[in-house]
Amino acid sequence: MNQDKPLILVTNDDGISAPGIRALISVMKEIGTVVVVAPDSPQSATGHSITINNTLFINKISGDTEAIQEYSTSGTPVDCVKLATNEILKRKPDLCVSGVNHGSNSSINVIYSGTMSAAVEAGIEGIPAIGFSLLDYGWNANFEPIKSFIKSITLEVLEKGLPESVVLNVNFPNLEEKEIKGIKICRQAKALWIEKFDKRKTPQGRDYYWLTGEFINEDQGEDTDEWALANGYISVVPVQFDLTAHHAIQQLNTWKWNEIATDK
Repeated sequence: MNQDKPLILVTNDDGISAPGIRALISVMKEIGTVVVVAPDSPQSATGHSITINNTLFINKISGDTEAIQEYSTSGTPVDCVKLATNEILKRKPDLCVSGVNHGSNSSINVIYSGTMSAAVEAGIEGIPAIGFSLLDYGWNANFEPIKSFIKSITLEVLEKGLPESVVLNVNFPNLEEKEIKGIKICRQAKALWIEKFDKRKTPQGRDYYWLTGEFINEDQGEDTDEWALANGYISVVPVQFDLTAHHAIQQLNTWKWNEIATDK
């Protein structure tokens, strides 16, 4: 591999044949040496799951040239990152990019996202990482308007690096390039899904369920990702994988923990 160019690991959760990752690959090829390791089938909403009770397979599907190599795996997006760094790549990549996801990963969606979990896994392994998502769930979504922004953001991260233990969650409004107003650094909006289950029956009479739901944004703050996207901006949220609620430590230390322990 060309040591003069950055080594870029590309993955996603929609599968290696998804138009979103193909668009991302086309941009990354302009920047560095690309290795693609992505699921062989859709893995949306798998979160940070890993495969421990089944076998994992790697299939090299193309990439005899120095500029790009592609592998599909039978695992989750997080499995893909682990397999890439431990079995496929000969050195740590300079950057991991995940996406482009077909649909939003803003607000609480980041928790469920396989796209963002792959980026977070890369961050855990000390690799600067970005997750990209477009607010269009369609398979035939148009990624052309956002390619120049993807390239600019990627180059900025490669040049300046990221804070320790931080990855970027980048979401694009579904607009033409000239309609996008700019980029806003945001916080994650406080929102949630109200789940509904569509109950049906098999021909044999057994009940089964399809998960549906409604996204509820409870946060109207103009510093949030949801506000930015609704108003024509690209949202960039710095995400950390330290889940400690640091703001709660002082309050919890006022509790009488020793008395609780001795009451047992």
